[in-house]
Amino acid sequence: MTEQVEITLEELADLPEGTRTLIDIRDEVSFAYGTIPGAVRVPDLMERAAAGRLPGDRTPVLFCMHGQQSLLMAEELRELGIPARSLKEGYGAWLRKNVRREDRSGEIEDAIRRVRRFRENLMTPFTRAVRTYDLLQPGDRVAVCISGGKDSMLMAKLFQELQRHRKFPFELEFLVMDPGYSPLNRQMIEANAAALGIPVSIFETDIFDVVYEIPKSPCYLCARMRRGHLYKQAQLRGCNKIALGHHYDDVIETILMGMLWSGQFQTMMPKIRSKNFPGMELIRPMTLIREEEIKAWRDYHGLHFIQCACRFTDTCSSCRPDGVSASKRMETKMLIRRLHETNPDVEAHLYNSARCVNLDTVLGYKLHGQEHSFLDDY
Repeated sequence: MTEQVEITLEELADLPEGTRTLIDIRDEVSFAYGTIPGAVRVPDLMERAAAGRLPGDRTPVLFCMHGQQSLLMAEELRELGIPARSLKEGYGAWLRKNVRREDRSGEIEDAIRRVRRFRENLMTPFTRAVRTYDLLQPGDRVAVCISGGKDSMLMAKLFQELQRHRKFPFELEFLVMDPGYSPLNRQMIEANAAALGIPVSIFETDIFDVVYEIPKSPCYLCARMRRGHLYKQAQLRGCNKIALGHHYDDVIETILMGMLWSGQFQTMMPKIRSKNFPGMELIRPMTLIREEEIKAWRDYHGLHFIQCACRFTDTCSSCRPDGVSASKRMETKMLIRRLHETNPDVEAHLYNSARCVNLDTVLGYKLHGQEHSFLDDY
């Protein structure tokens, strides 16, 4: 039965456009990160099928990241009498076929300068953050840390633009850490770096192997280990700063995550000094850039980046048909989207809440690691 259900990319291309519907069954966040052109999401697919509300003249072709979950769902649809197919090896197969290494840096750089939306919503807030939070000084050597996603790749391009029009000298090192990526993710990072004209320096670690068997808080440990490796490699290359691609939406999601999941109020700071690597500093120059603008830049150029390369989420176990994600950040992102429907200013209010903390109206706070209570000065 599996051989009948699965369909290869080549076989898919032979199906006339009007005879099939390409359906991405991954969650909403994954779909937003990137999908096959022309694909749609149908969150209530099984309910529609059971009610006989799927178009009878089109073959549903399902896909997830690697083709495992979509195969199971296609077989369920077939049990309902619907001749569904599953794309063999899923979105990953499409990415492998369509990733290109040709240098497109000229057109991409020209768009950042000349397309008004990108100039105003990418370059301008990037330089504003650098200026407002004093992120760069003359003589700095910055390790631009690239994970392979859209955010860090764009950050690298904006840094290149800033360096071309710099008012003072600073140097850049484009650093990629491979903590145990799959061959597909490694291939995509290298191909996208070549297409964007980013001269990356890649070093390898075994972080994924180390944290894979840890039952509790593997993400926390993984993040701490990755940060440490980045600091160390940056320092070995003569850098005094590392730059991460966290954007505006990451900031507000962190605020809400801290409150909902950790019982504390905190956010991502635009810059922090390293406690374990003296003289090193972490900066976040994307902190004023909205994620929707990064997506617009990505889609304008038809670029495809990895979403999450870790072994806990880069599998079909995260392609949950009910839309529930294993990542608390994704859950929080979707919660903010729902809140936005009734409160269009919710994102700005969350961001401003971290700038307008009134210590006269809080029960307690920490300063330099020491706890304080409102009773101290009551």
